Amino acid sequence: MGLFDQPRKKPARRAAKKSARRDKKPMTWEFRLLVLLPMYLLALGGLGIGGAFVYYTTTIPDPMALRHKENAPVVRLLARDGSVLAERGGAAPYIPVDLLPRHLVDAVLAIEDRRFFSHRGIDPSGLGRAILTNLRAGRFAQGGSTITQQLAKNMFLTPERTLWRKFEELILSLWLELRLSKPDILELYLNRVYFGAGAYGVESASRRFFNKGAKDVTMAEAAVLAGLLKAPSKYSPAWNPGRARARAEEVLAAMVEAGFVTPIDGVLNAIAEVRFAPPKVMRGETGVEYAVDAALDRLPSLIAADDREIIVETTIDASLQRRAQQLVQDAITAEGSKQDASQAALVVLDTDGGITVIVGGRSYGDSQFNRAIRAKRQPGSAYKPFVYLVALEHGLTPDSLVLDAPIVAKGWTPTNYDGRYRGQVTLREALARSINTVAIRLNMIYGPRKAGEAGYRRGIRSELRPDATLALGTSEVTLMELSGAYGALATGGRMVEPHVIKRVKTGSGRVLYQRPPEKKKSVIALQHVGALNDMLNAVLVSGTGKRAAIASHPAGGKTGTTQDFRDAWFVGYTAHYVGGVWVGNDDRSPMNNVMGGGLPSKLWHEVMTVAHEGKTPTPLPGTMPAAPLASTASDAMKLPAGAPQPWATSVRTGGERRTPLLSSDSLN
Repeated sequence: MGLFDQPRKKPARRAAKKSARRDKKPMTWEFRLLVLLPMYLLALGGLGIGGAFVYYTTTIPDPMALRHKENAPVVRLLARDGSVLAERGGAAPYIPVDLLPRHLVDAVLAIEDRRFFSHRGIDPSGLGRAILTNLRAGRFAQGGSTITQQLAKNMFLTPERTLWRKFEELILSLWLELRLSKPDILELYLNRVYFGAGAYGVESASRRFFNKGAKDVTMAEAAVLAGLLKAPSKYSPAWNPGRARARAEEVLAAMVEAGFVTPIDGVLNAIAEVRFAPPKVMRGETGVEYAVDAALDRLPSLIAADDREIIVETTIDASLQRRAQQLVQDAITAEGSKQDASQAALVVLDTDGGITVIVGGRSYGDSQFNRAIRAKRQPGSAYKPFVYLVALEHGLTPDSLVLDAPIVAKGWTPTNYDGRYRGQVTLREALARSINTVAIRLNMIYGPRKAGEAGYRRGIRSELRPDATLALGTSEVTLMELSGAYGALATGGRMVEPHVIKRVKTGSGRVLYQRPPEKKKSVIALQHVGALNDMLNAVLVSGTGKRAAIASHPAGGKTGTTQDFRDAWFVGYTAHYVGGVWVGNDDRSPMNNVMGGGLPSKLWHEVMTVAHEGKTPTPLPGTMPAAPLASTASDAMKLPAGAPQPWATSVRTGGERRTPLLSSDSLN
């Protein structure tokens, strides 16, 4: 048999392979889901983490270099009289961890991260416990963060609570553990963490609360400091020393449980005397904090200057600012609890728009949120003057008659606060008594769009919805912009732009910024200013704002109260100042019958009384003093031809009377 006559076996082997492939079962979707998918995800996750490590290493070469960061410039803020309002910047006290007493470090570790020296940035048991707690609570109630995670968050991340931010925190924690030693991480953490009352870092906190350096604190004092880390405001000795001590006892118990101290030492330190610094020192409050923050927020981008000192000249009246902050705090403390009002804000502007006073809340120590410039709330009837201004610009006068009667507009049936309807009333009386139906009727006659434009032209920047409810102040605005818009009535029609910085210069005298002169832009004709000033003066003389009236000083203003008493306002002015007050709750919960004519008017009166000490009483622009008008009826005839008609501030001069505007069913 020849070579080529041998039987071929390849076809048989090929057939066997095909048969084996037929017998082999395909991978099920369960197998792919349970085995392969996790493997792929793990591989992708590893690549992602590796990429993140490379990114962090190239962008943050040495985290410990942050402790040697060059000191920031000293920013010195001056009040309008040239006195020092505050200083910010400069070096923050930094203390190496090996100079801190052992019991201070142990206190922090016992209550914050007991396994700090054994984990690698993430504590699985603590993380699992936090997840279970959050699932039971149905919300994000516990973070389970290690000290490394907290440091990563403080150094590199925003405080928002999202899954992506938490993932970034975990990756950064692992990266920090690779780059730094445990003592280095602990040192950075203790020098950066927030202890409350404006104190960042353990050295600042120790000096703030105990008037001593961190290396000198006792074990009992160290327990107080460590206890602050969980909730700096809640456990702050500046506001609640008893709660701070109770929290310190929990820290001492944790130290005993962790084996850092003996049970006897724990008990002795739990009953040991702790001497806190005076409350004013602990709180770090001087009454000007909201004003300082407002100025720093508006500071132009000039800090890149070479000089190590920057001087900011502000418009703040330091004495009046401190007095106003105290008056707001006293009023909310004394009356807020019984009236369910927890917060207030107040601003005072001069007639050039310079912010003289800005109080952003009851207490800066409790909350640094500035409600005067950041909180948008419904102004209620405090917006009505802009509706009446449109009517005046269309030819009406304070003595024109309008019908106060029920209105039905597209199924909406607004009512007056007292449920009464007075028939024909003058514009002056309608505004003084804050009659809703009249404001709505005027708004519908001349158009909501014009009422909105009237606010925009005077400086309001928030959105004003052009609908019928605008007359009742349903579009939200800030206290600052509403007060600035009223400013045109105090200046004779000139636009007022609120500002807090006059000039910025370096320590060597080089001017970095100079506020340009006011443009004197007229936004209201003088005759309309006078008419509206007459009407808003009636609010204080015989209307809803009588509690706001200032002795000897003609003033105008308007109260505002929103639905369910959620917001209460008074915004008013004299020829010297414009001021606004808001009272309410941050969560928008209803107050107990707090109206604009009550607590806000009282606060406005108290602050403005102080502000006008030594000021000469001056008629409101566009008006005449009451006495001369009462003594001679011919005074008005002495005006040059074409001059705008003045209005009396207290004595009415008998203006034009018109036919009542519309009947009760005209808006149906």
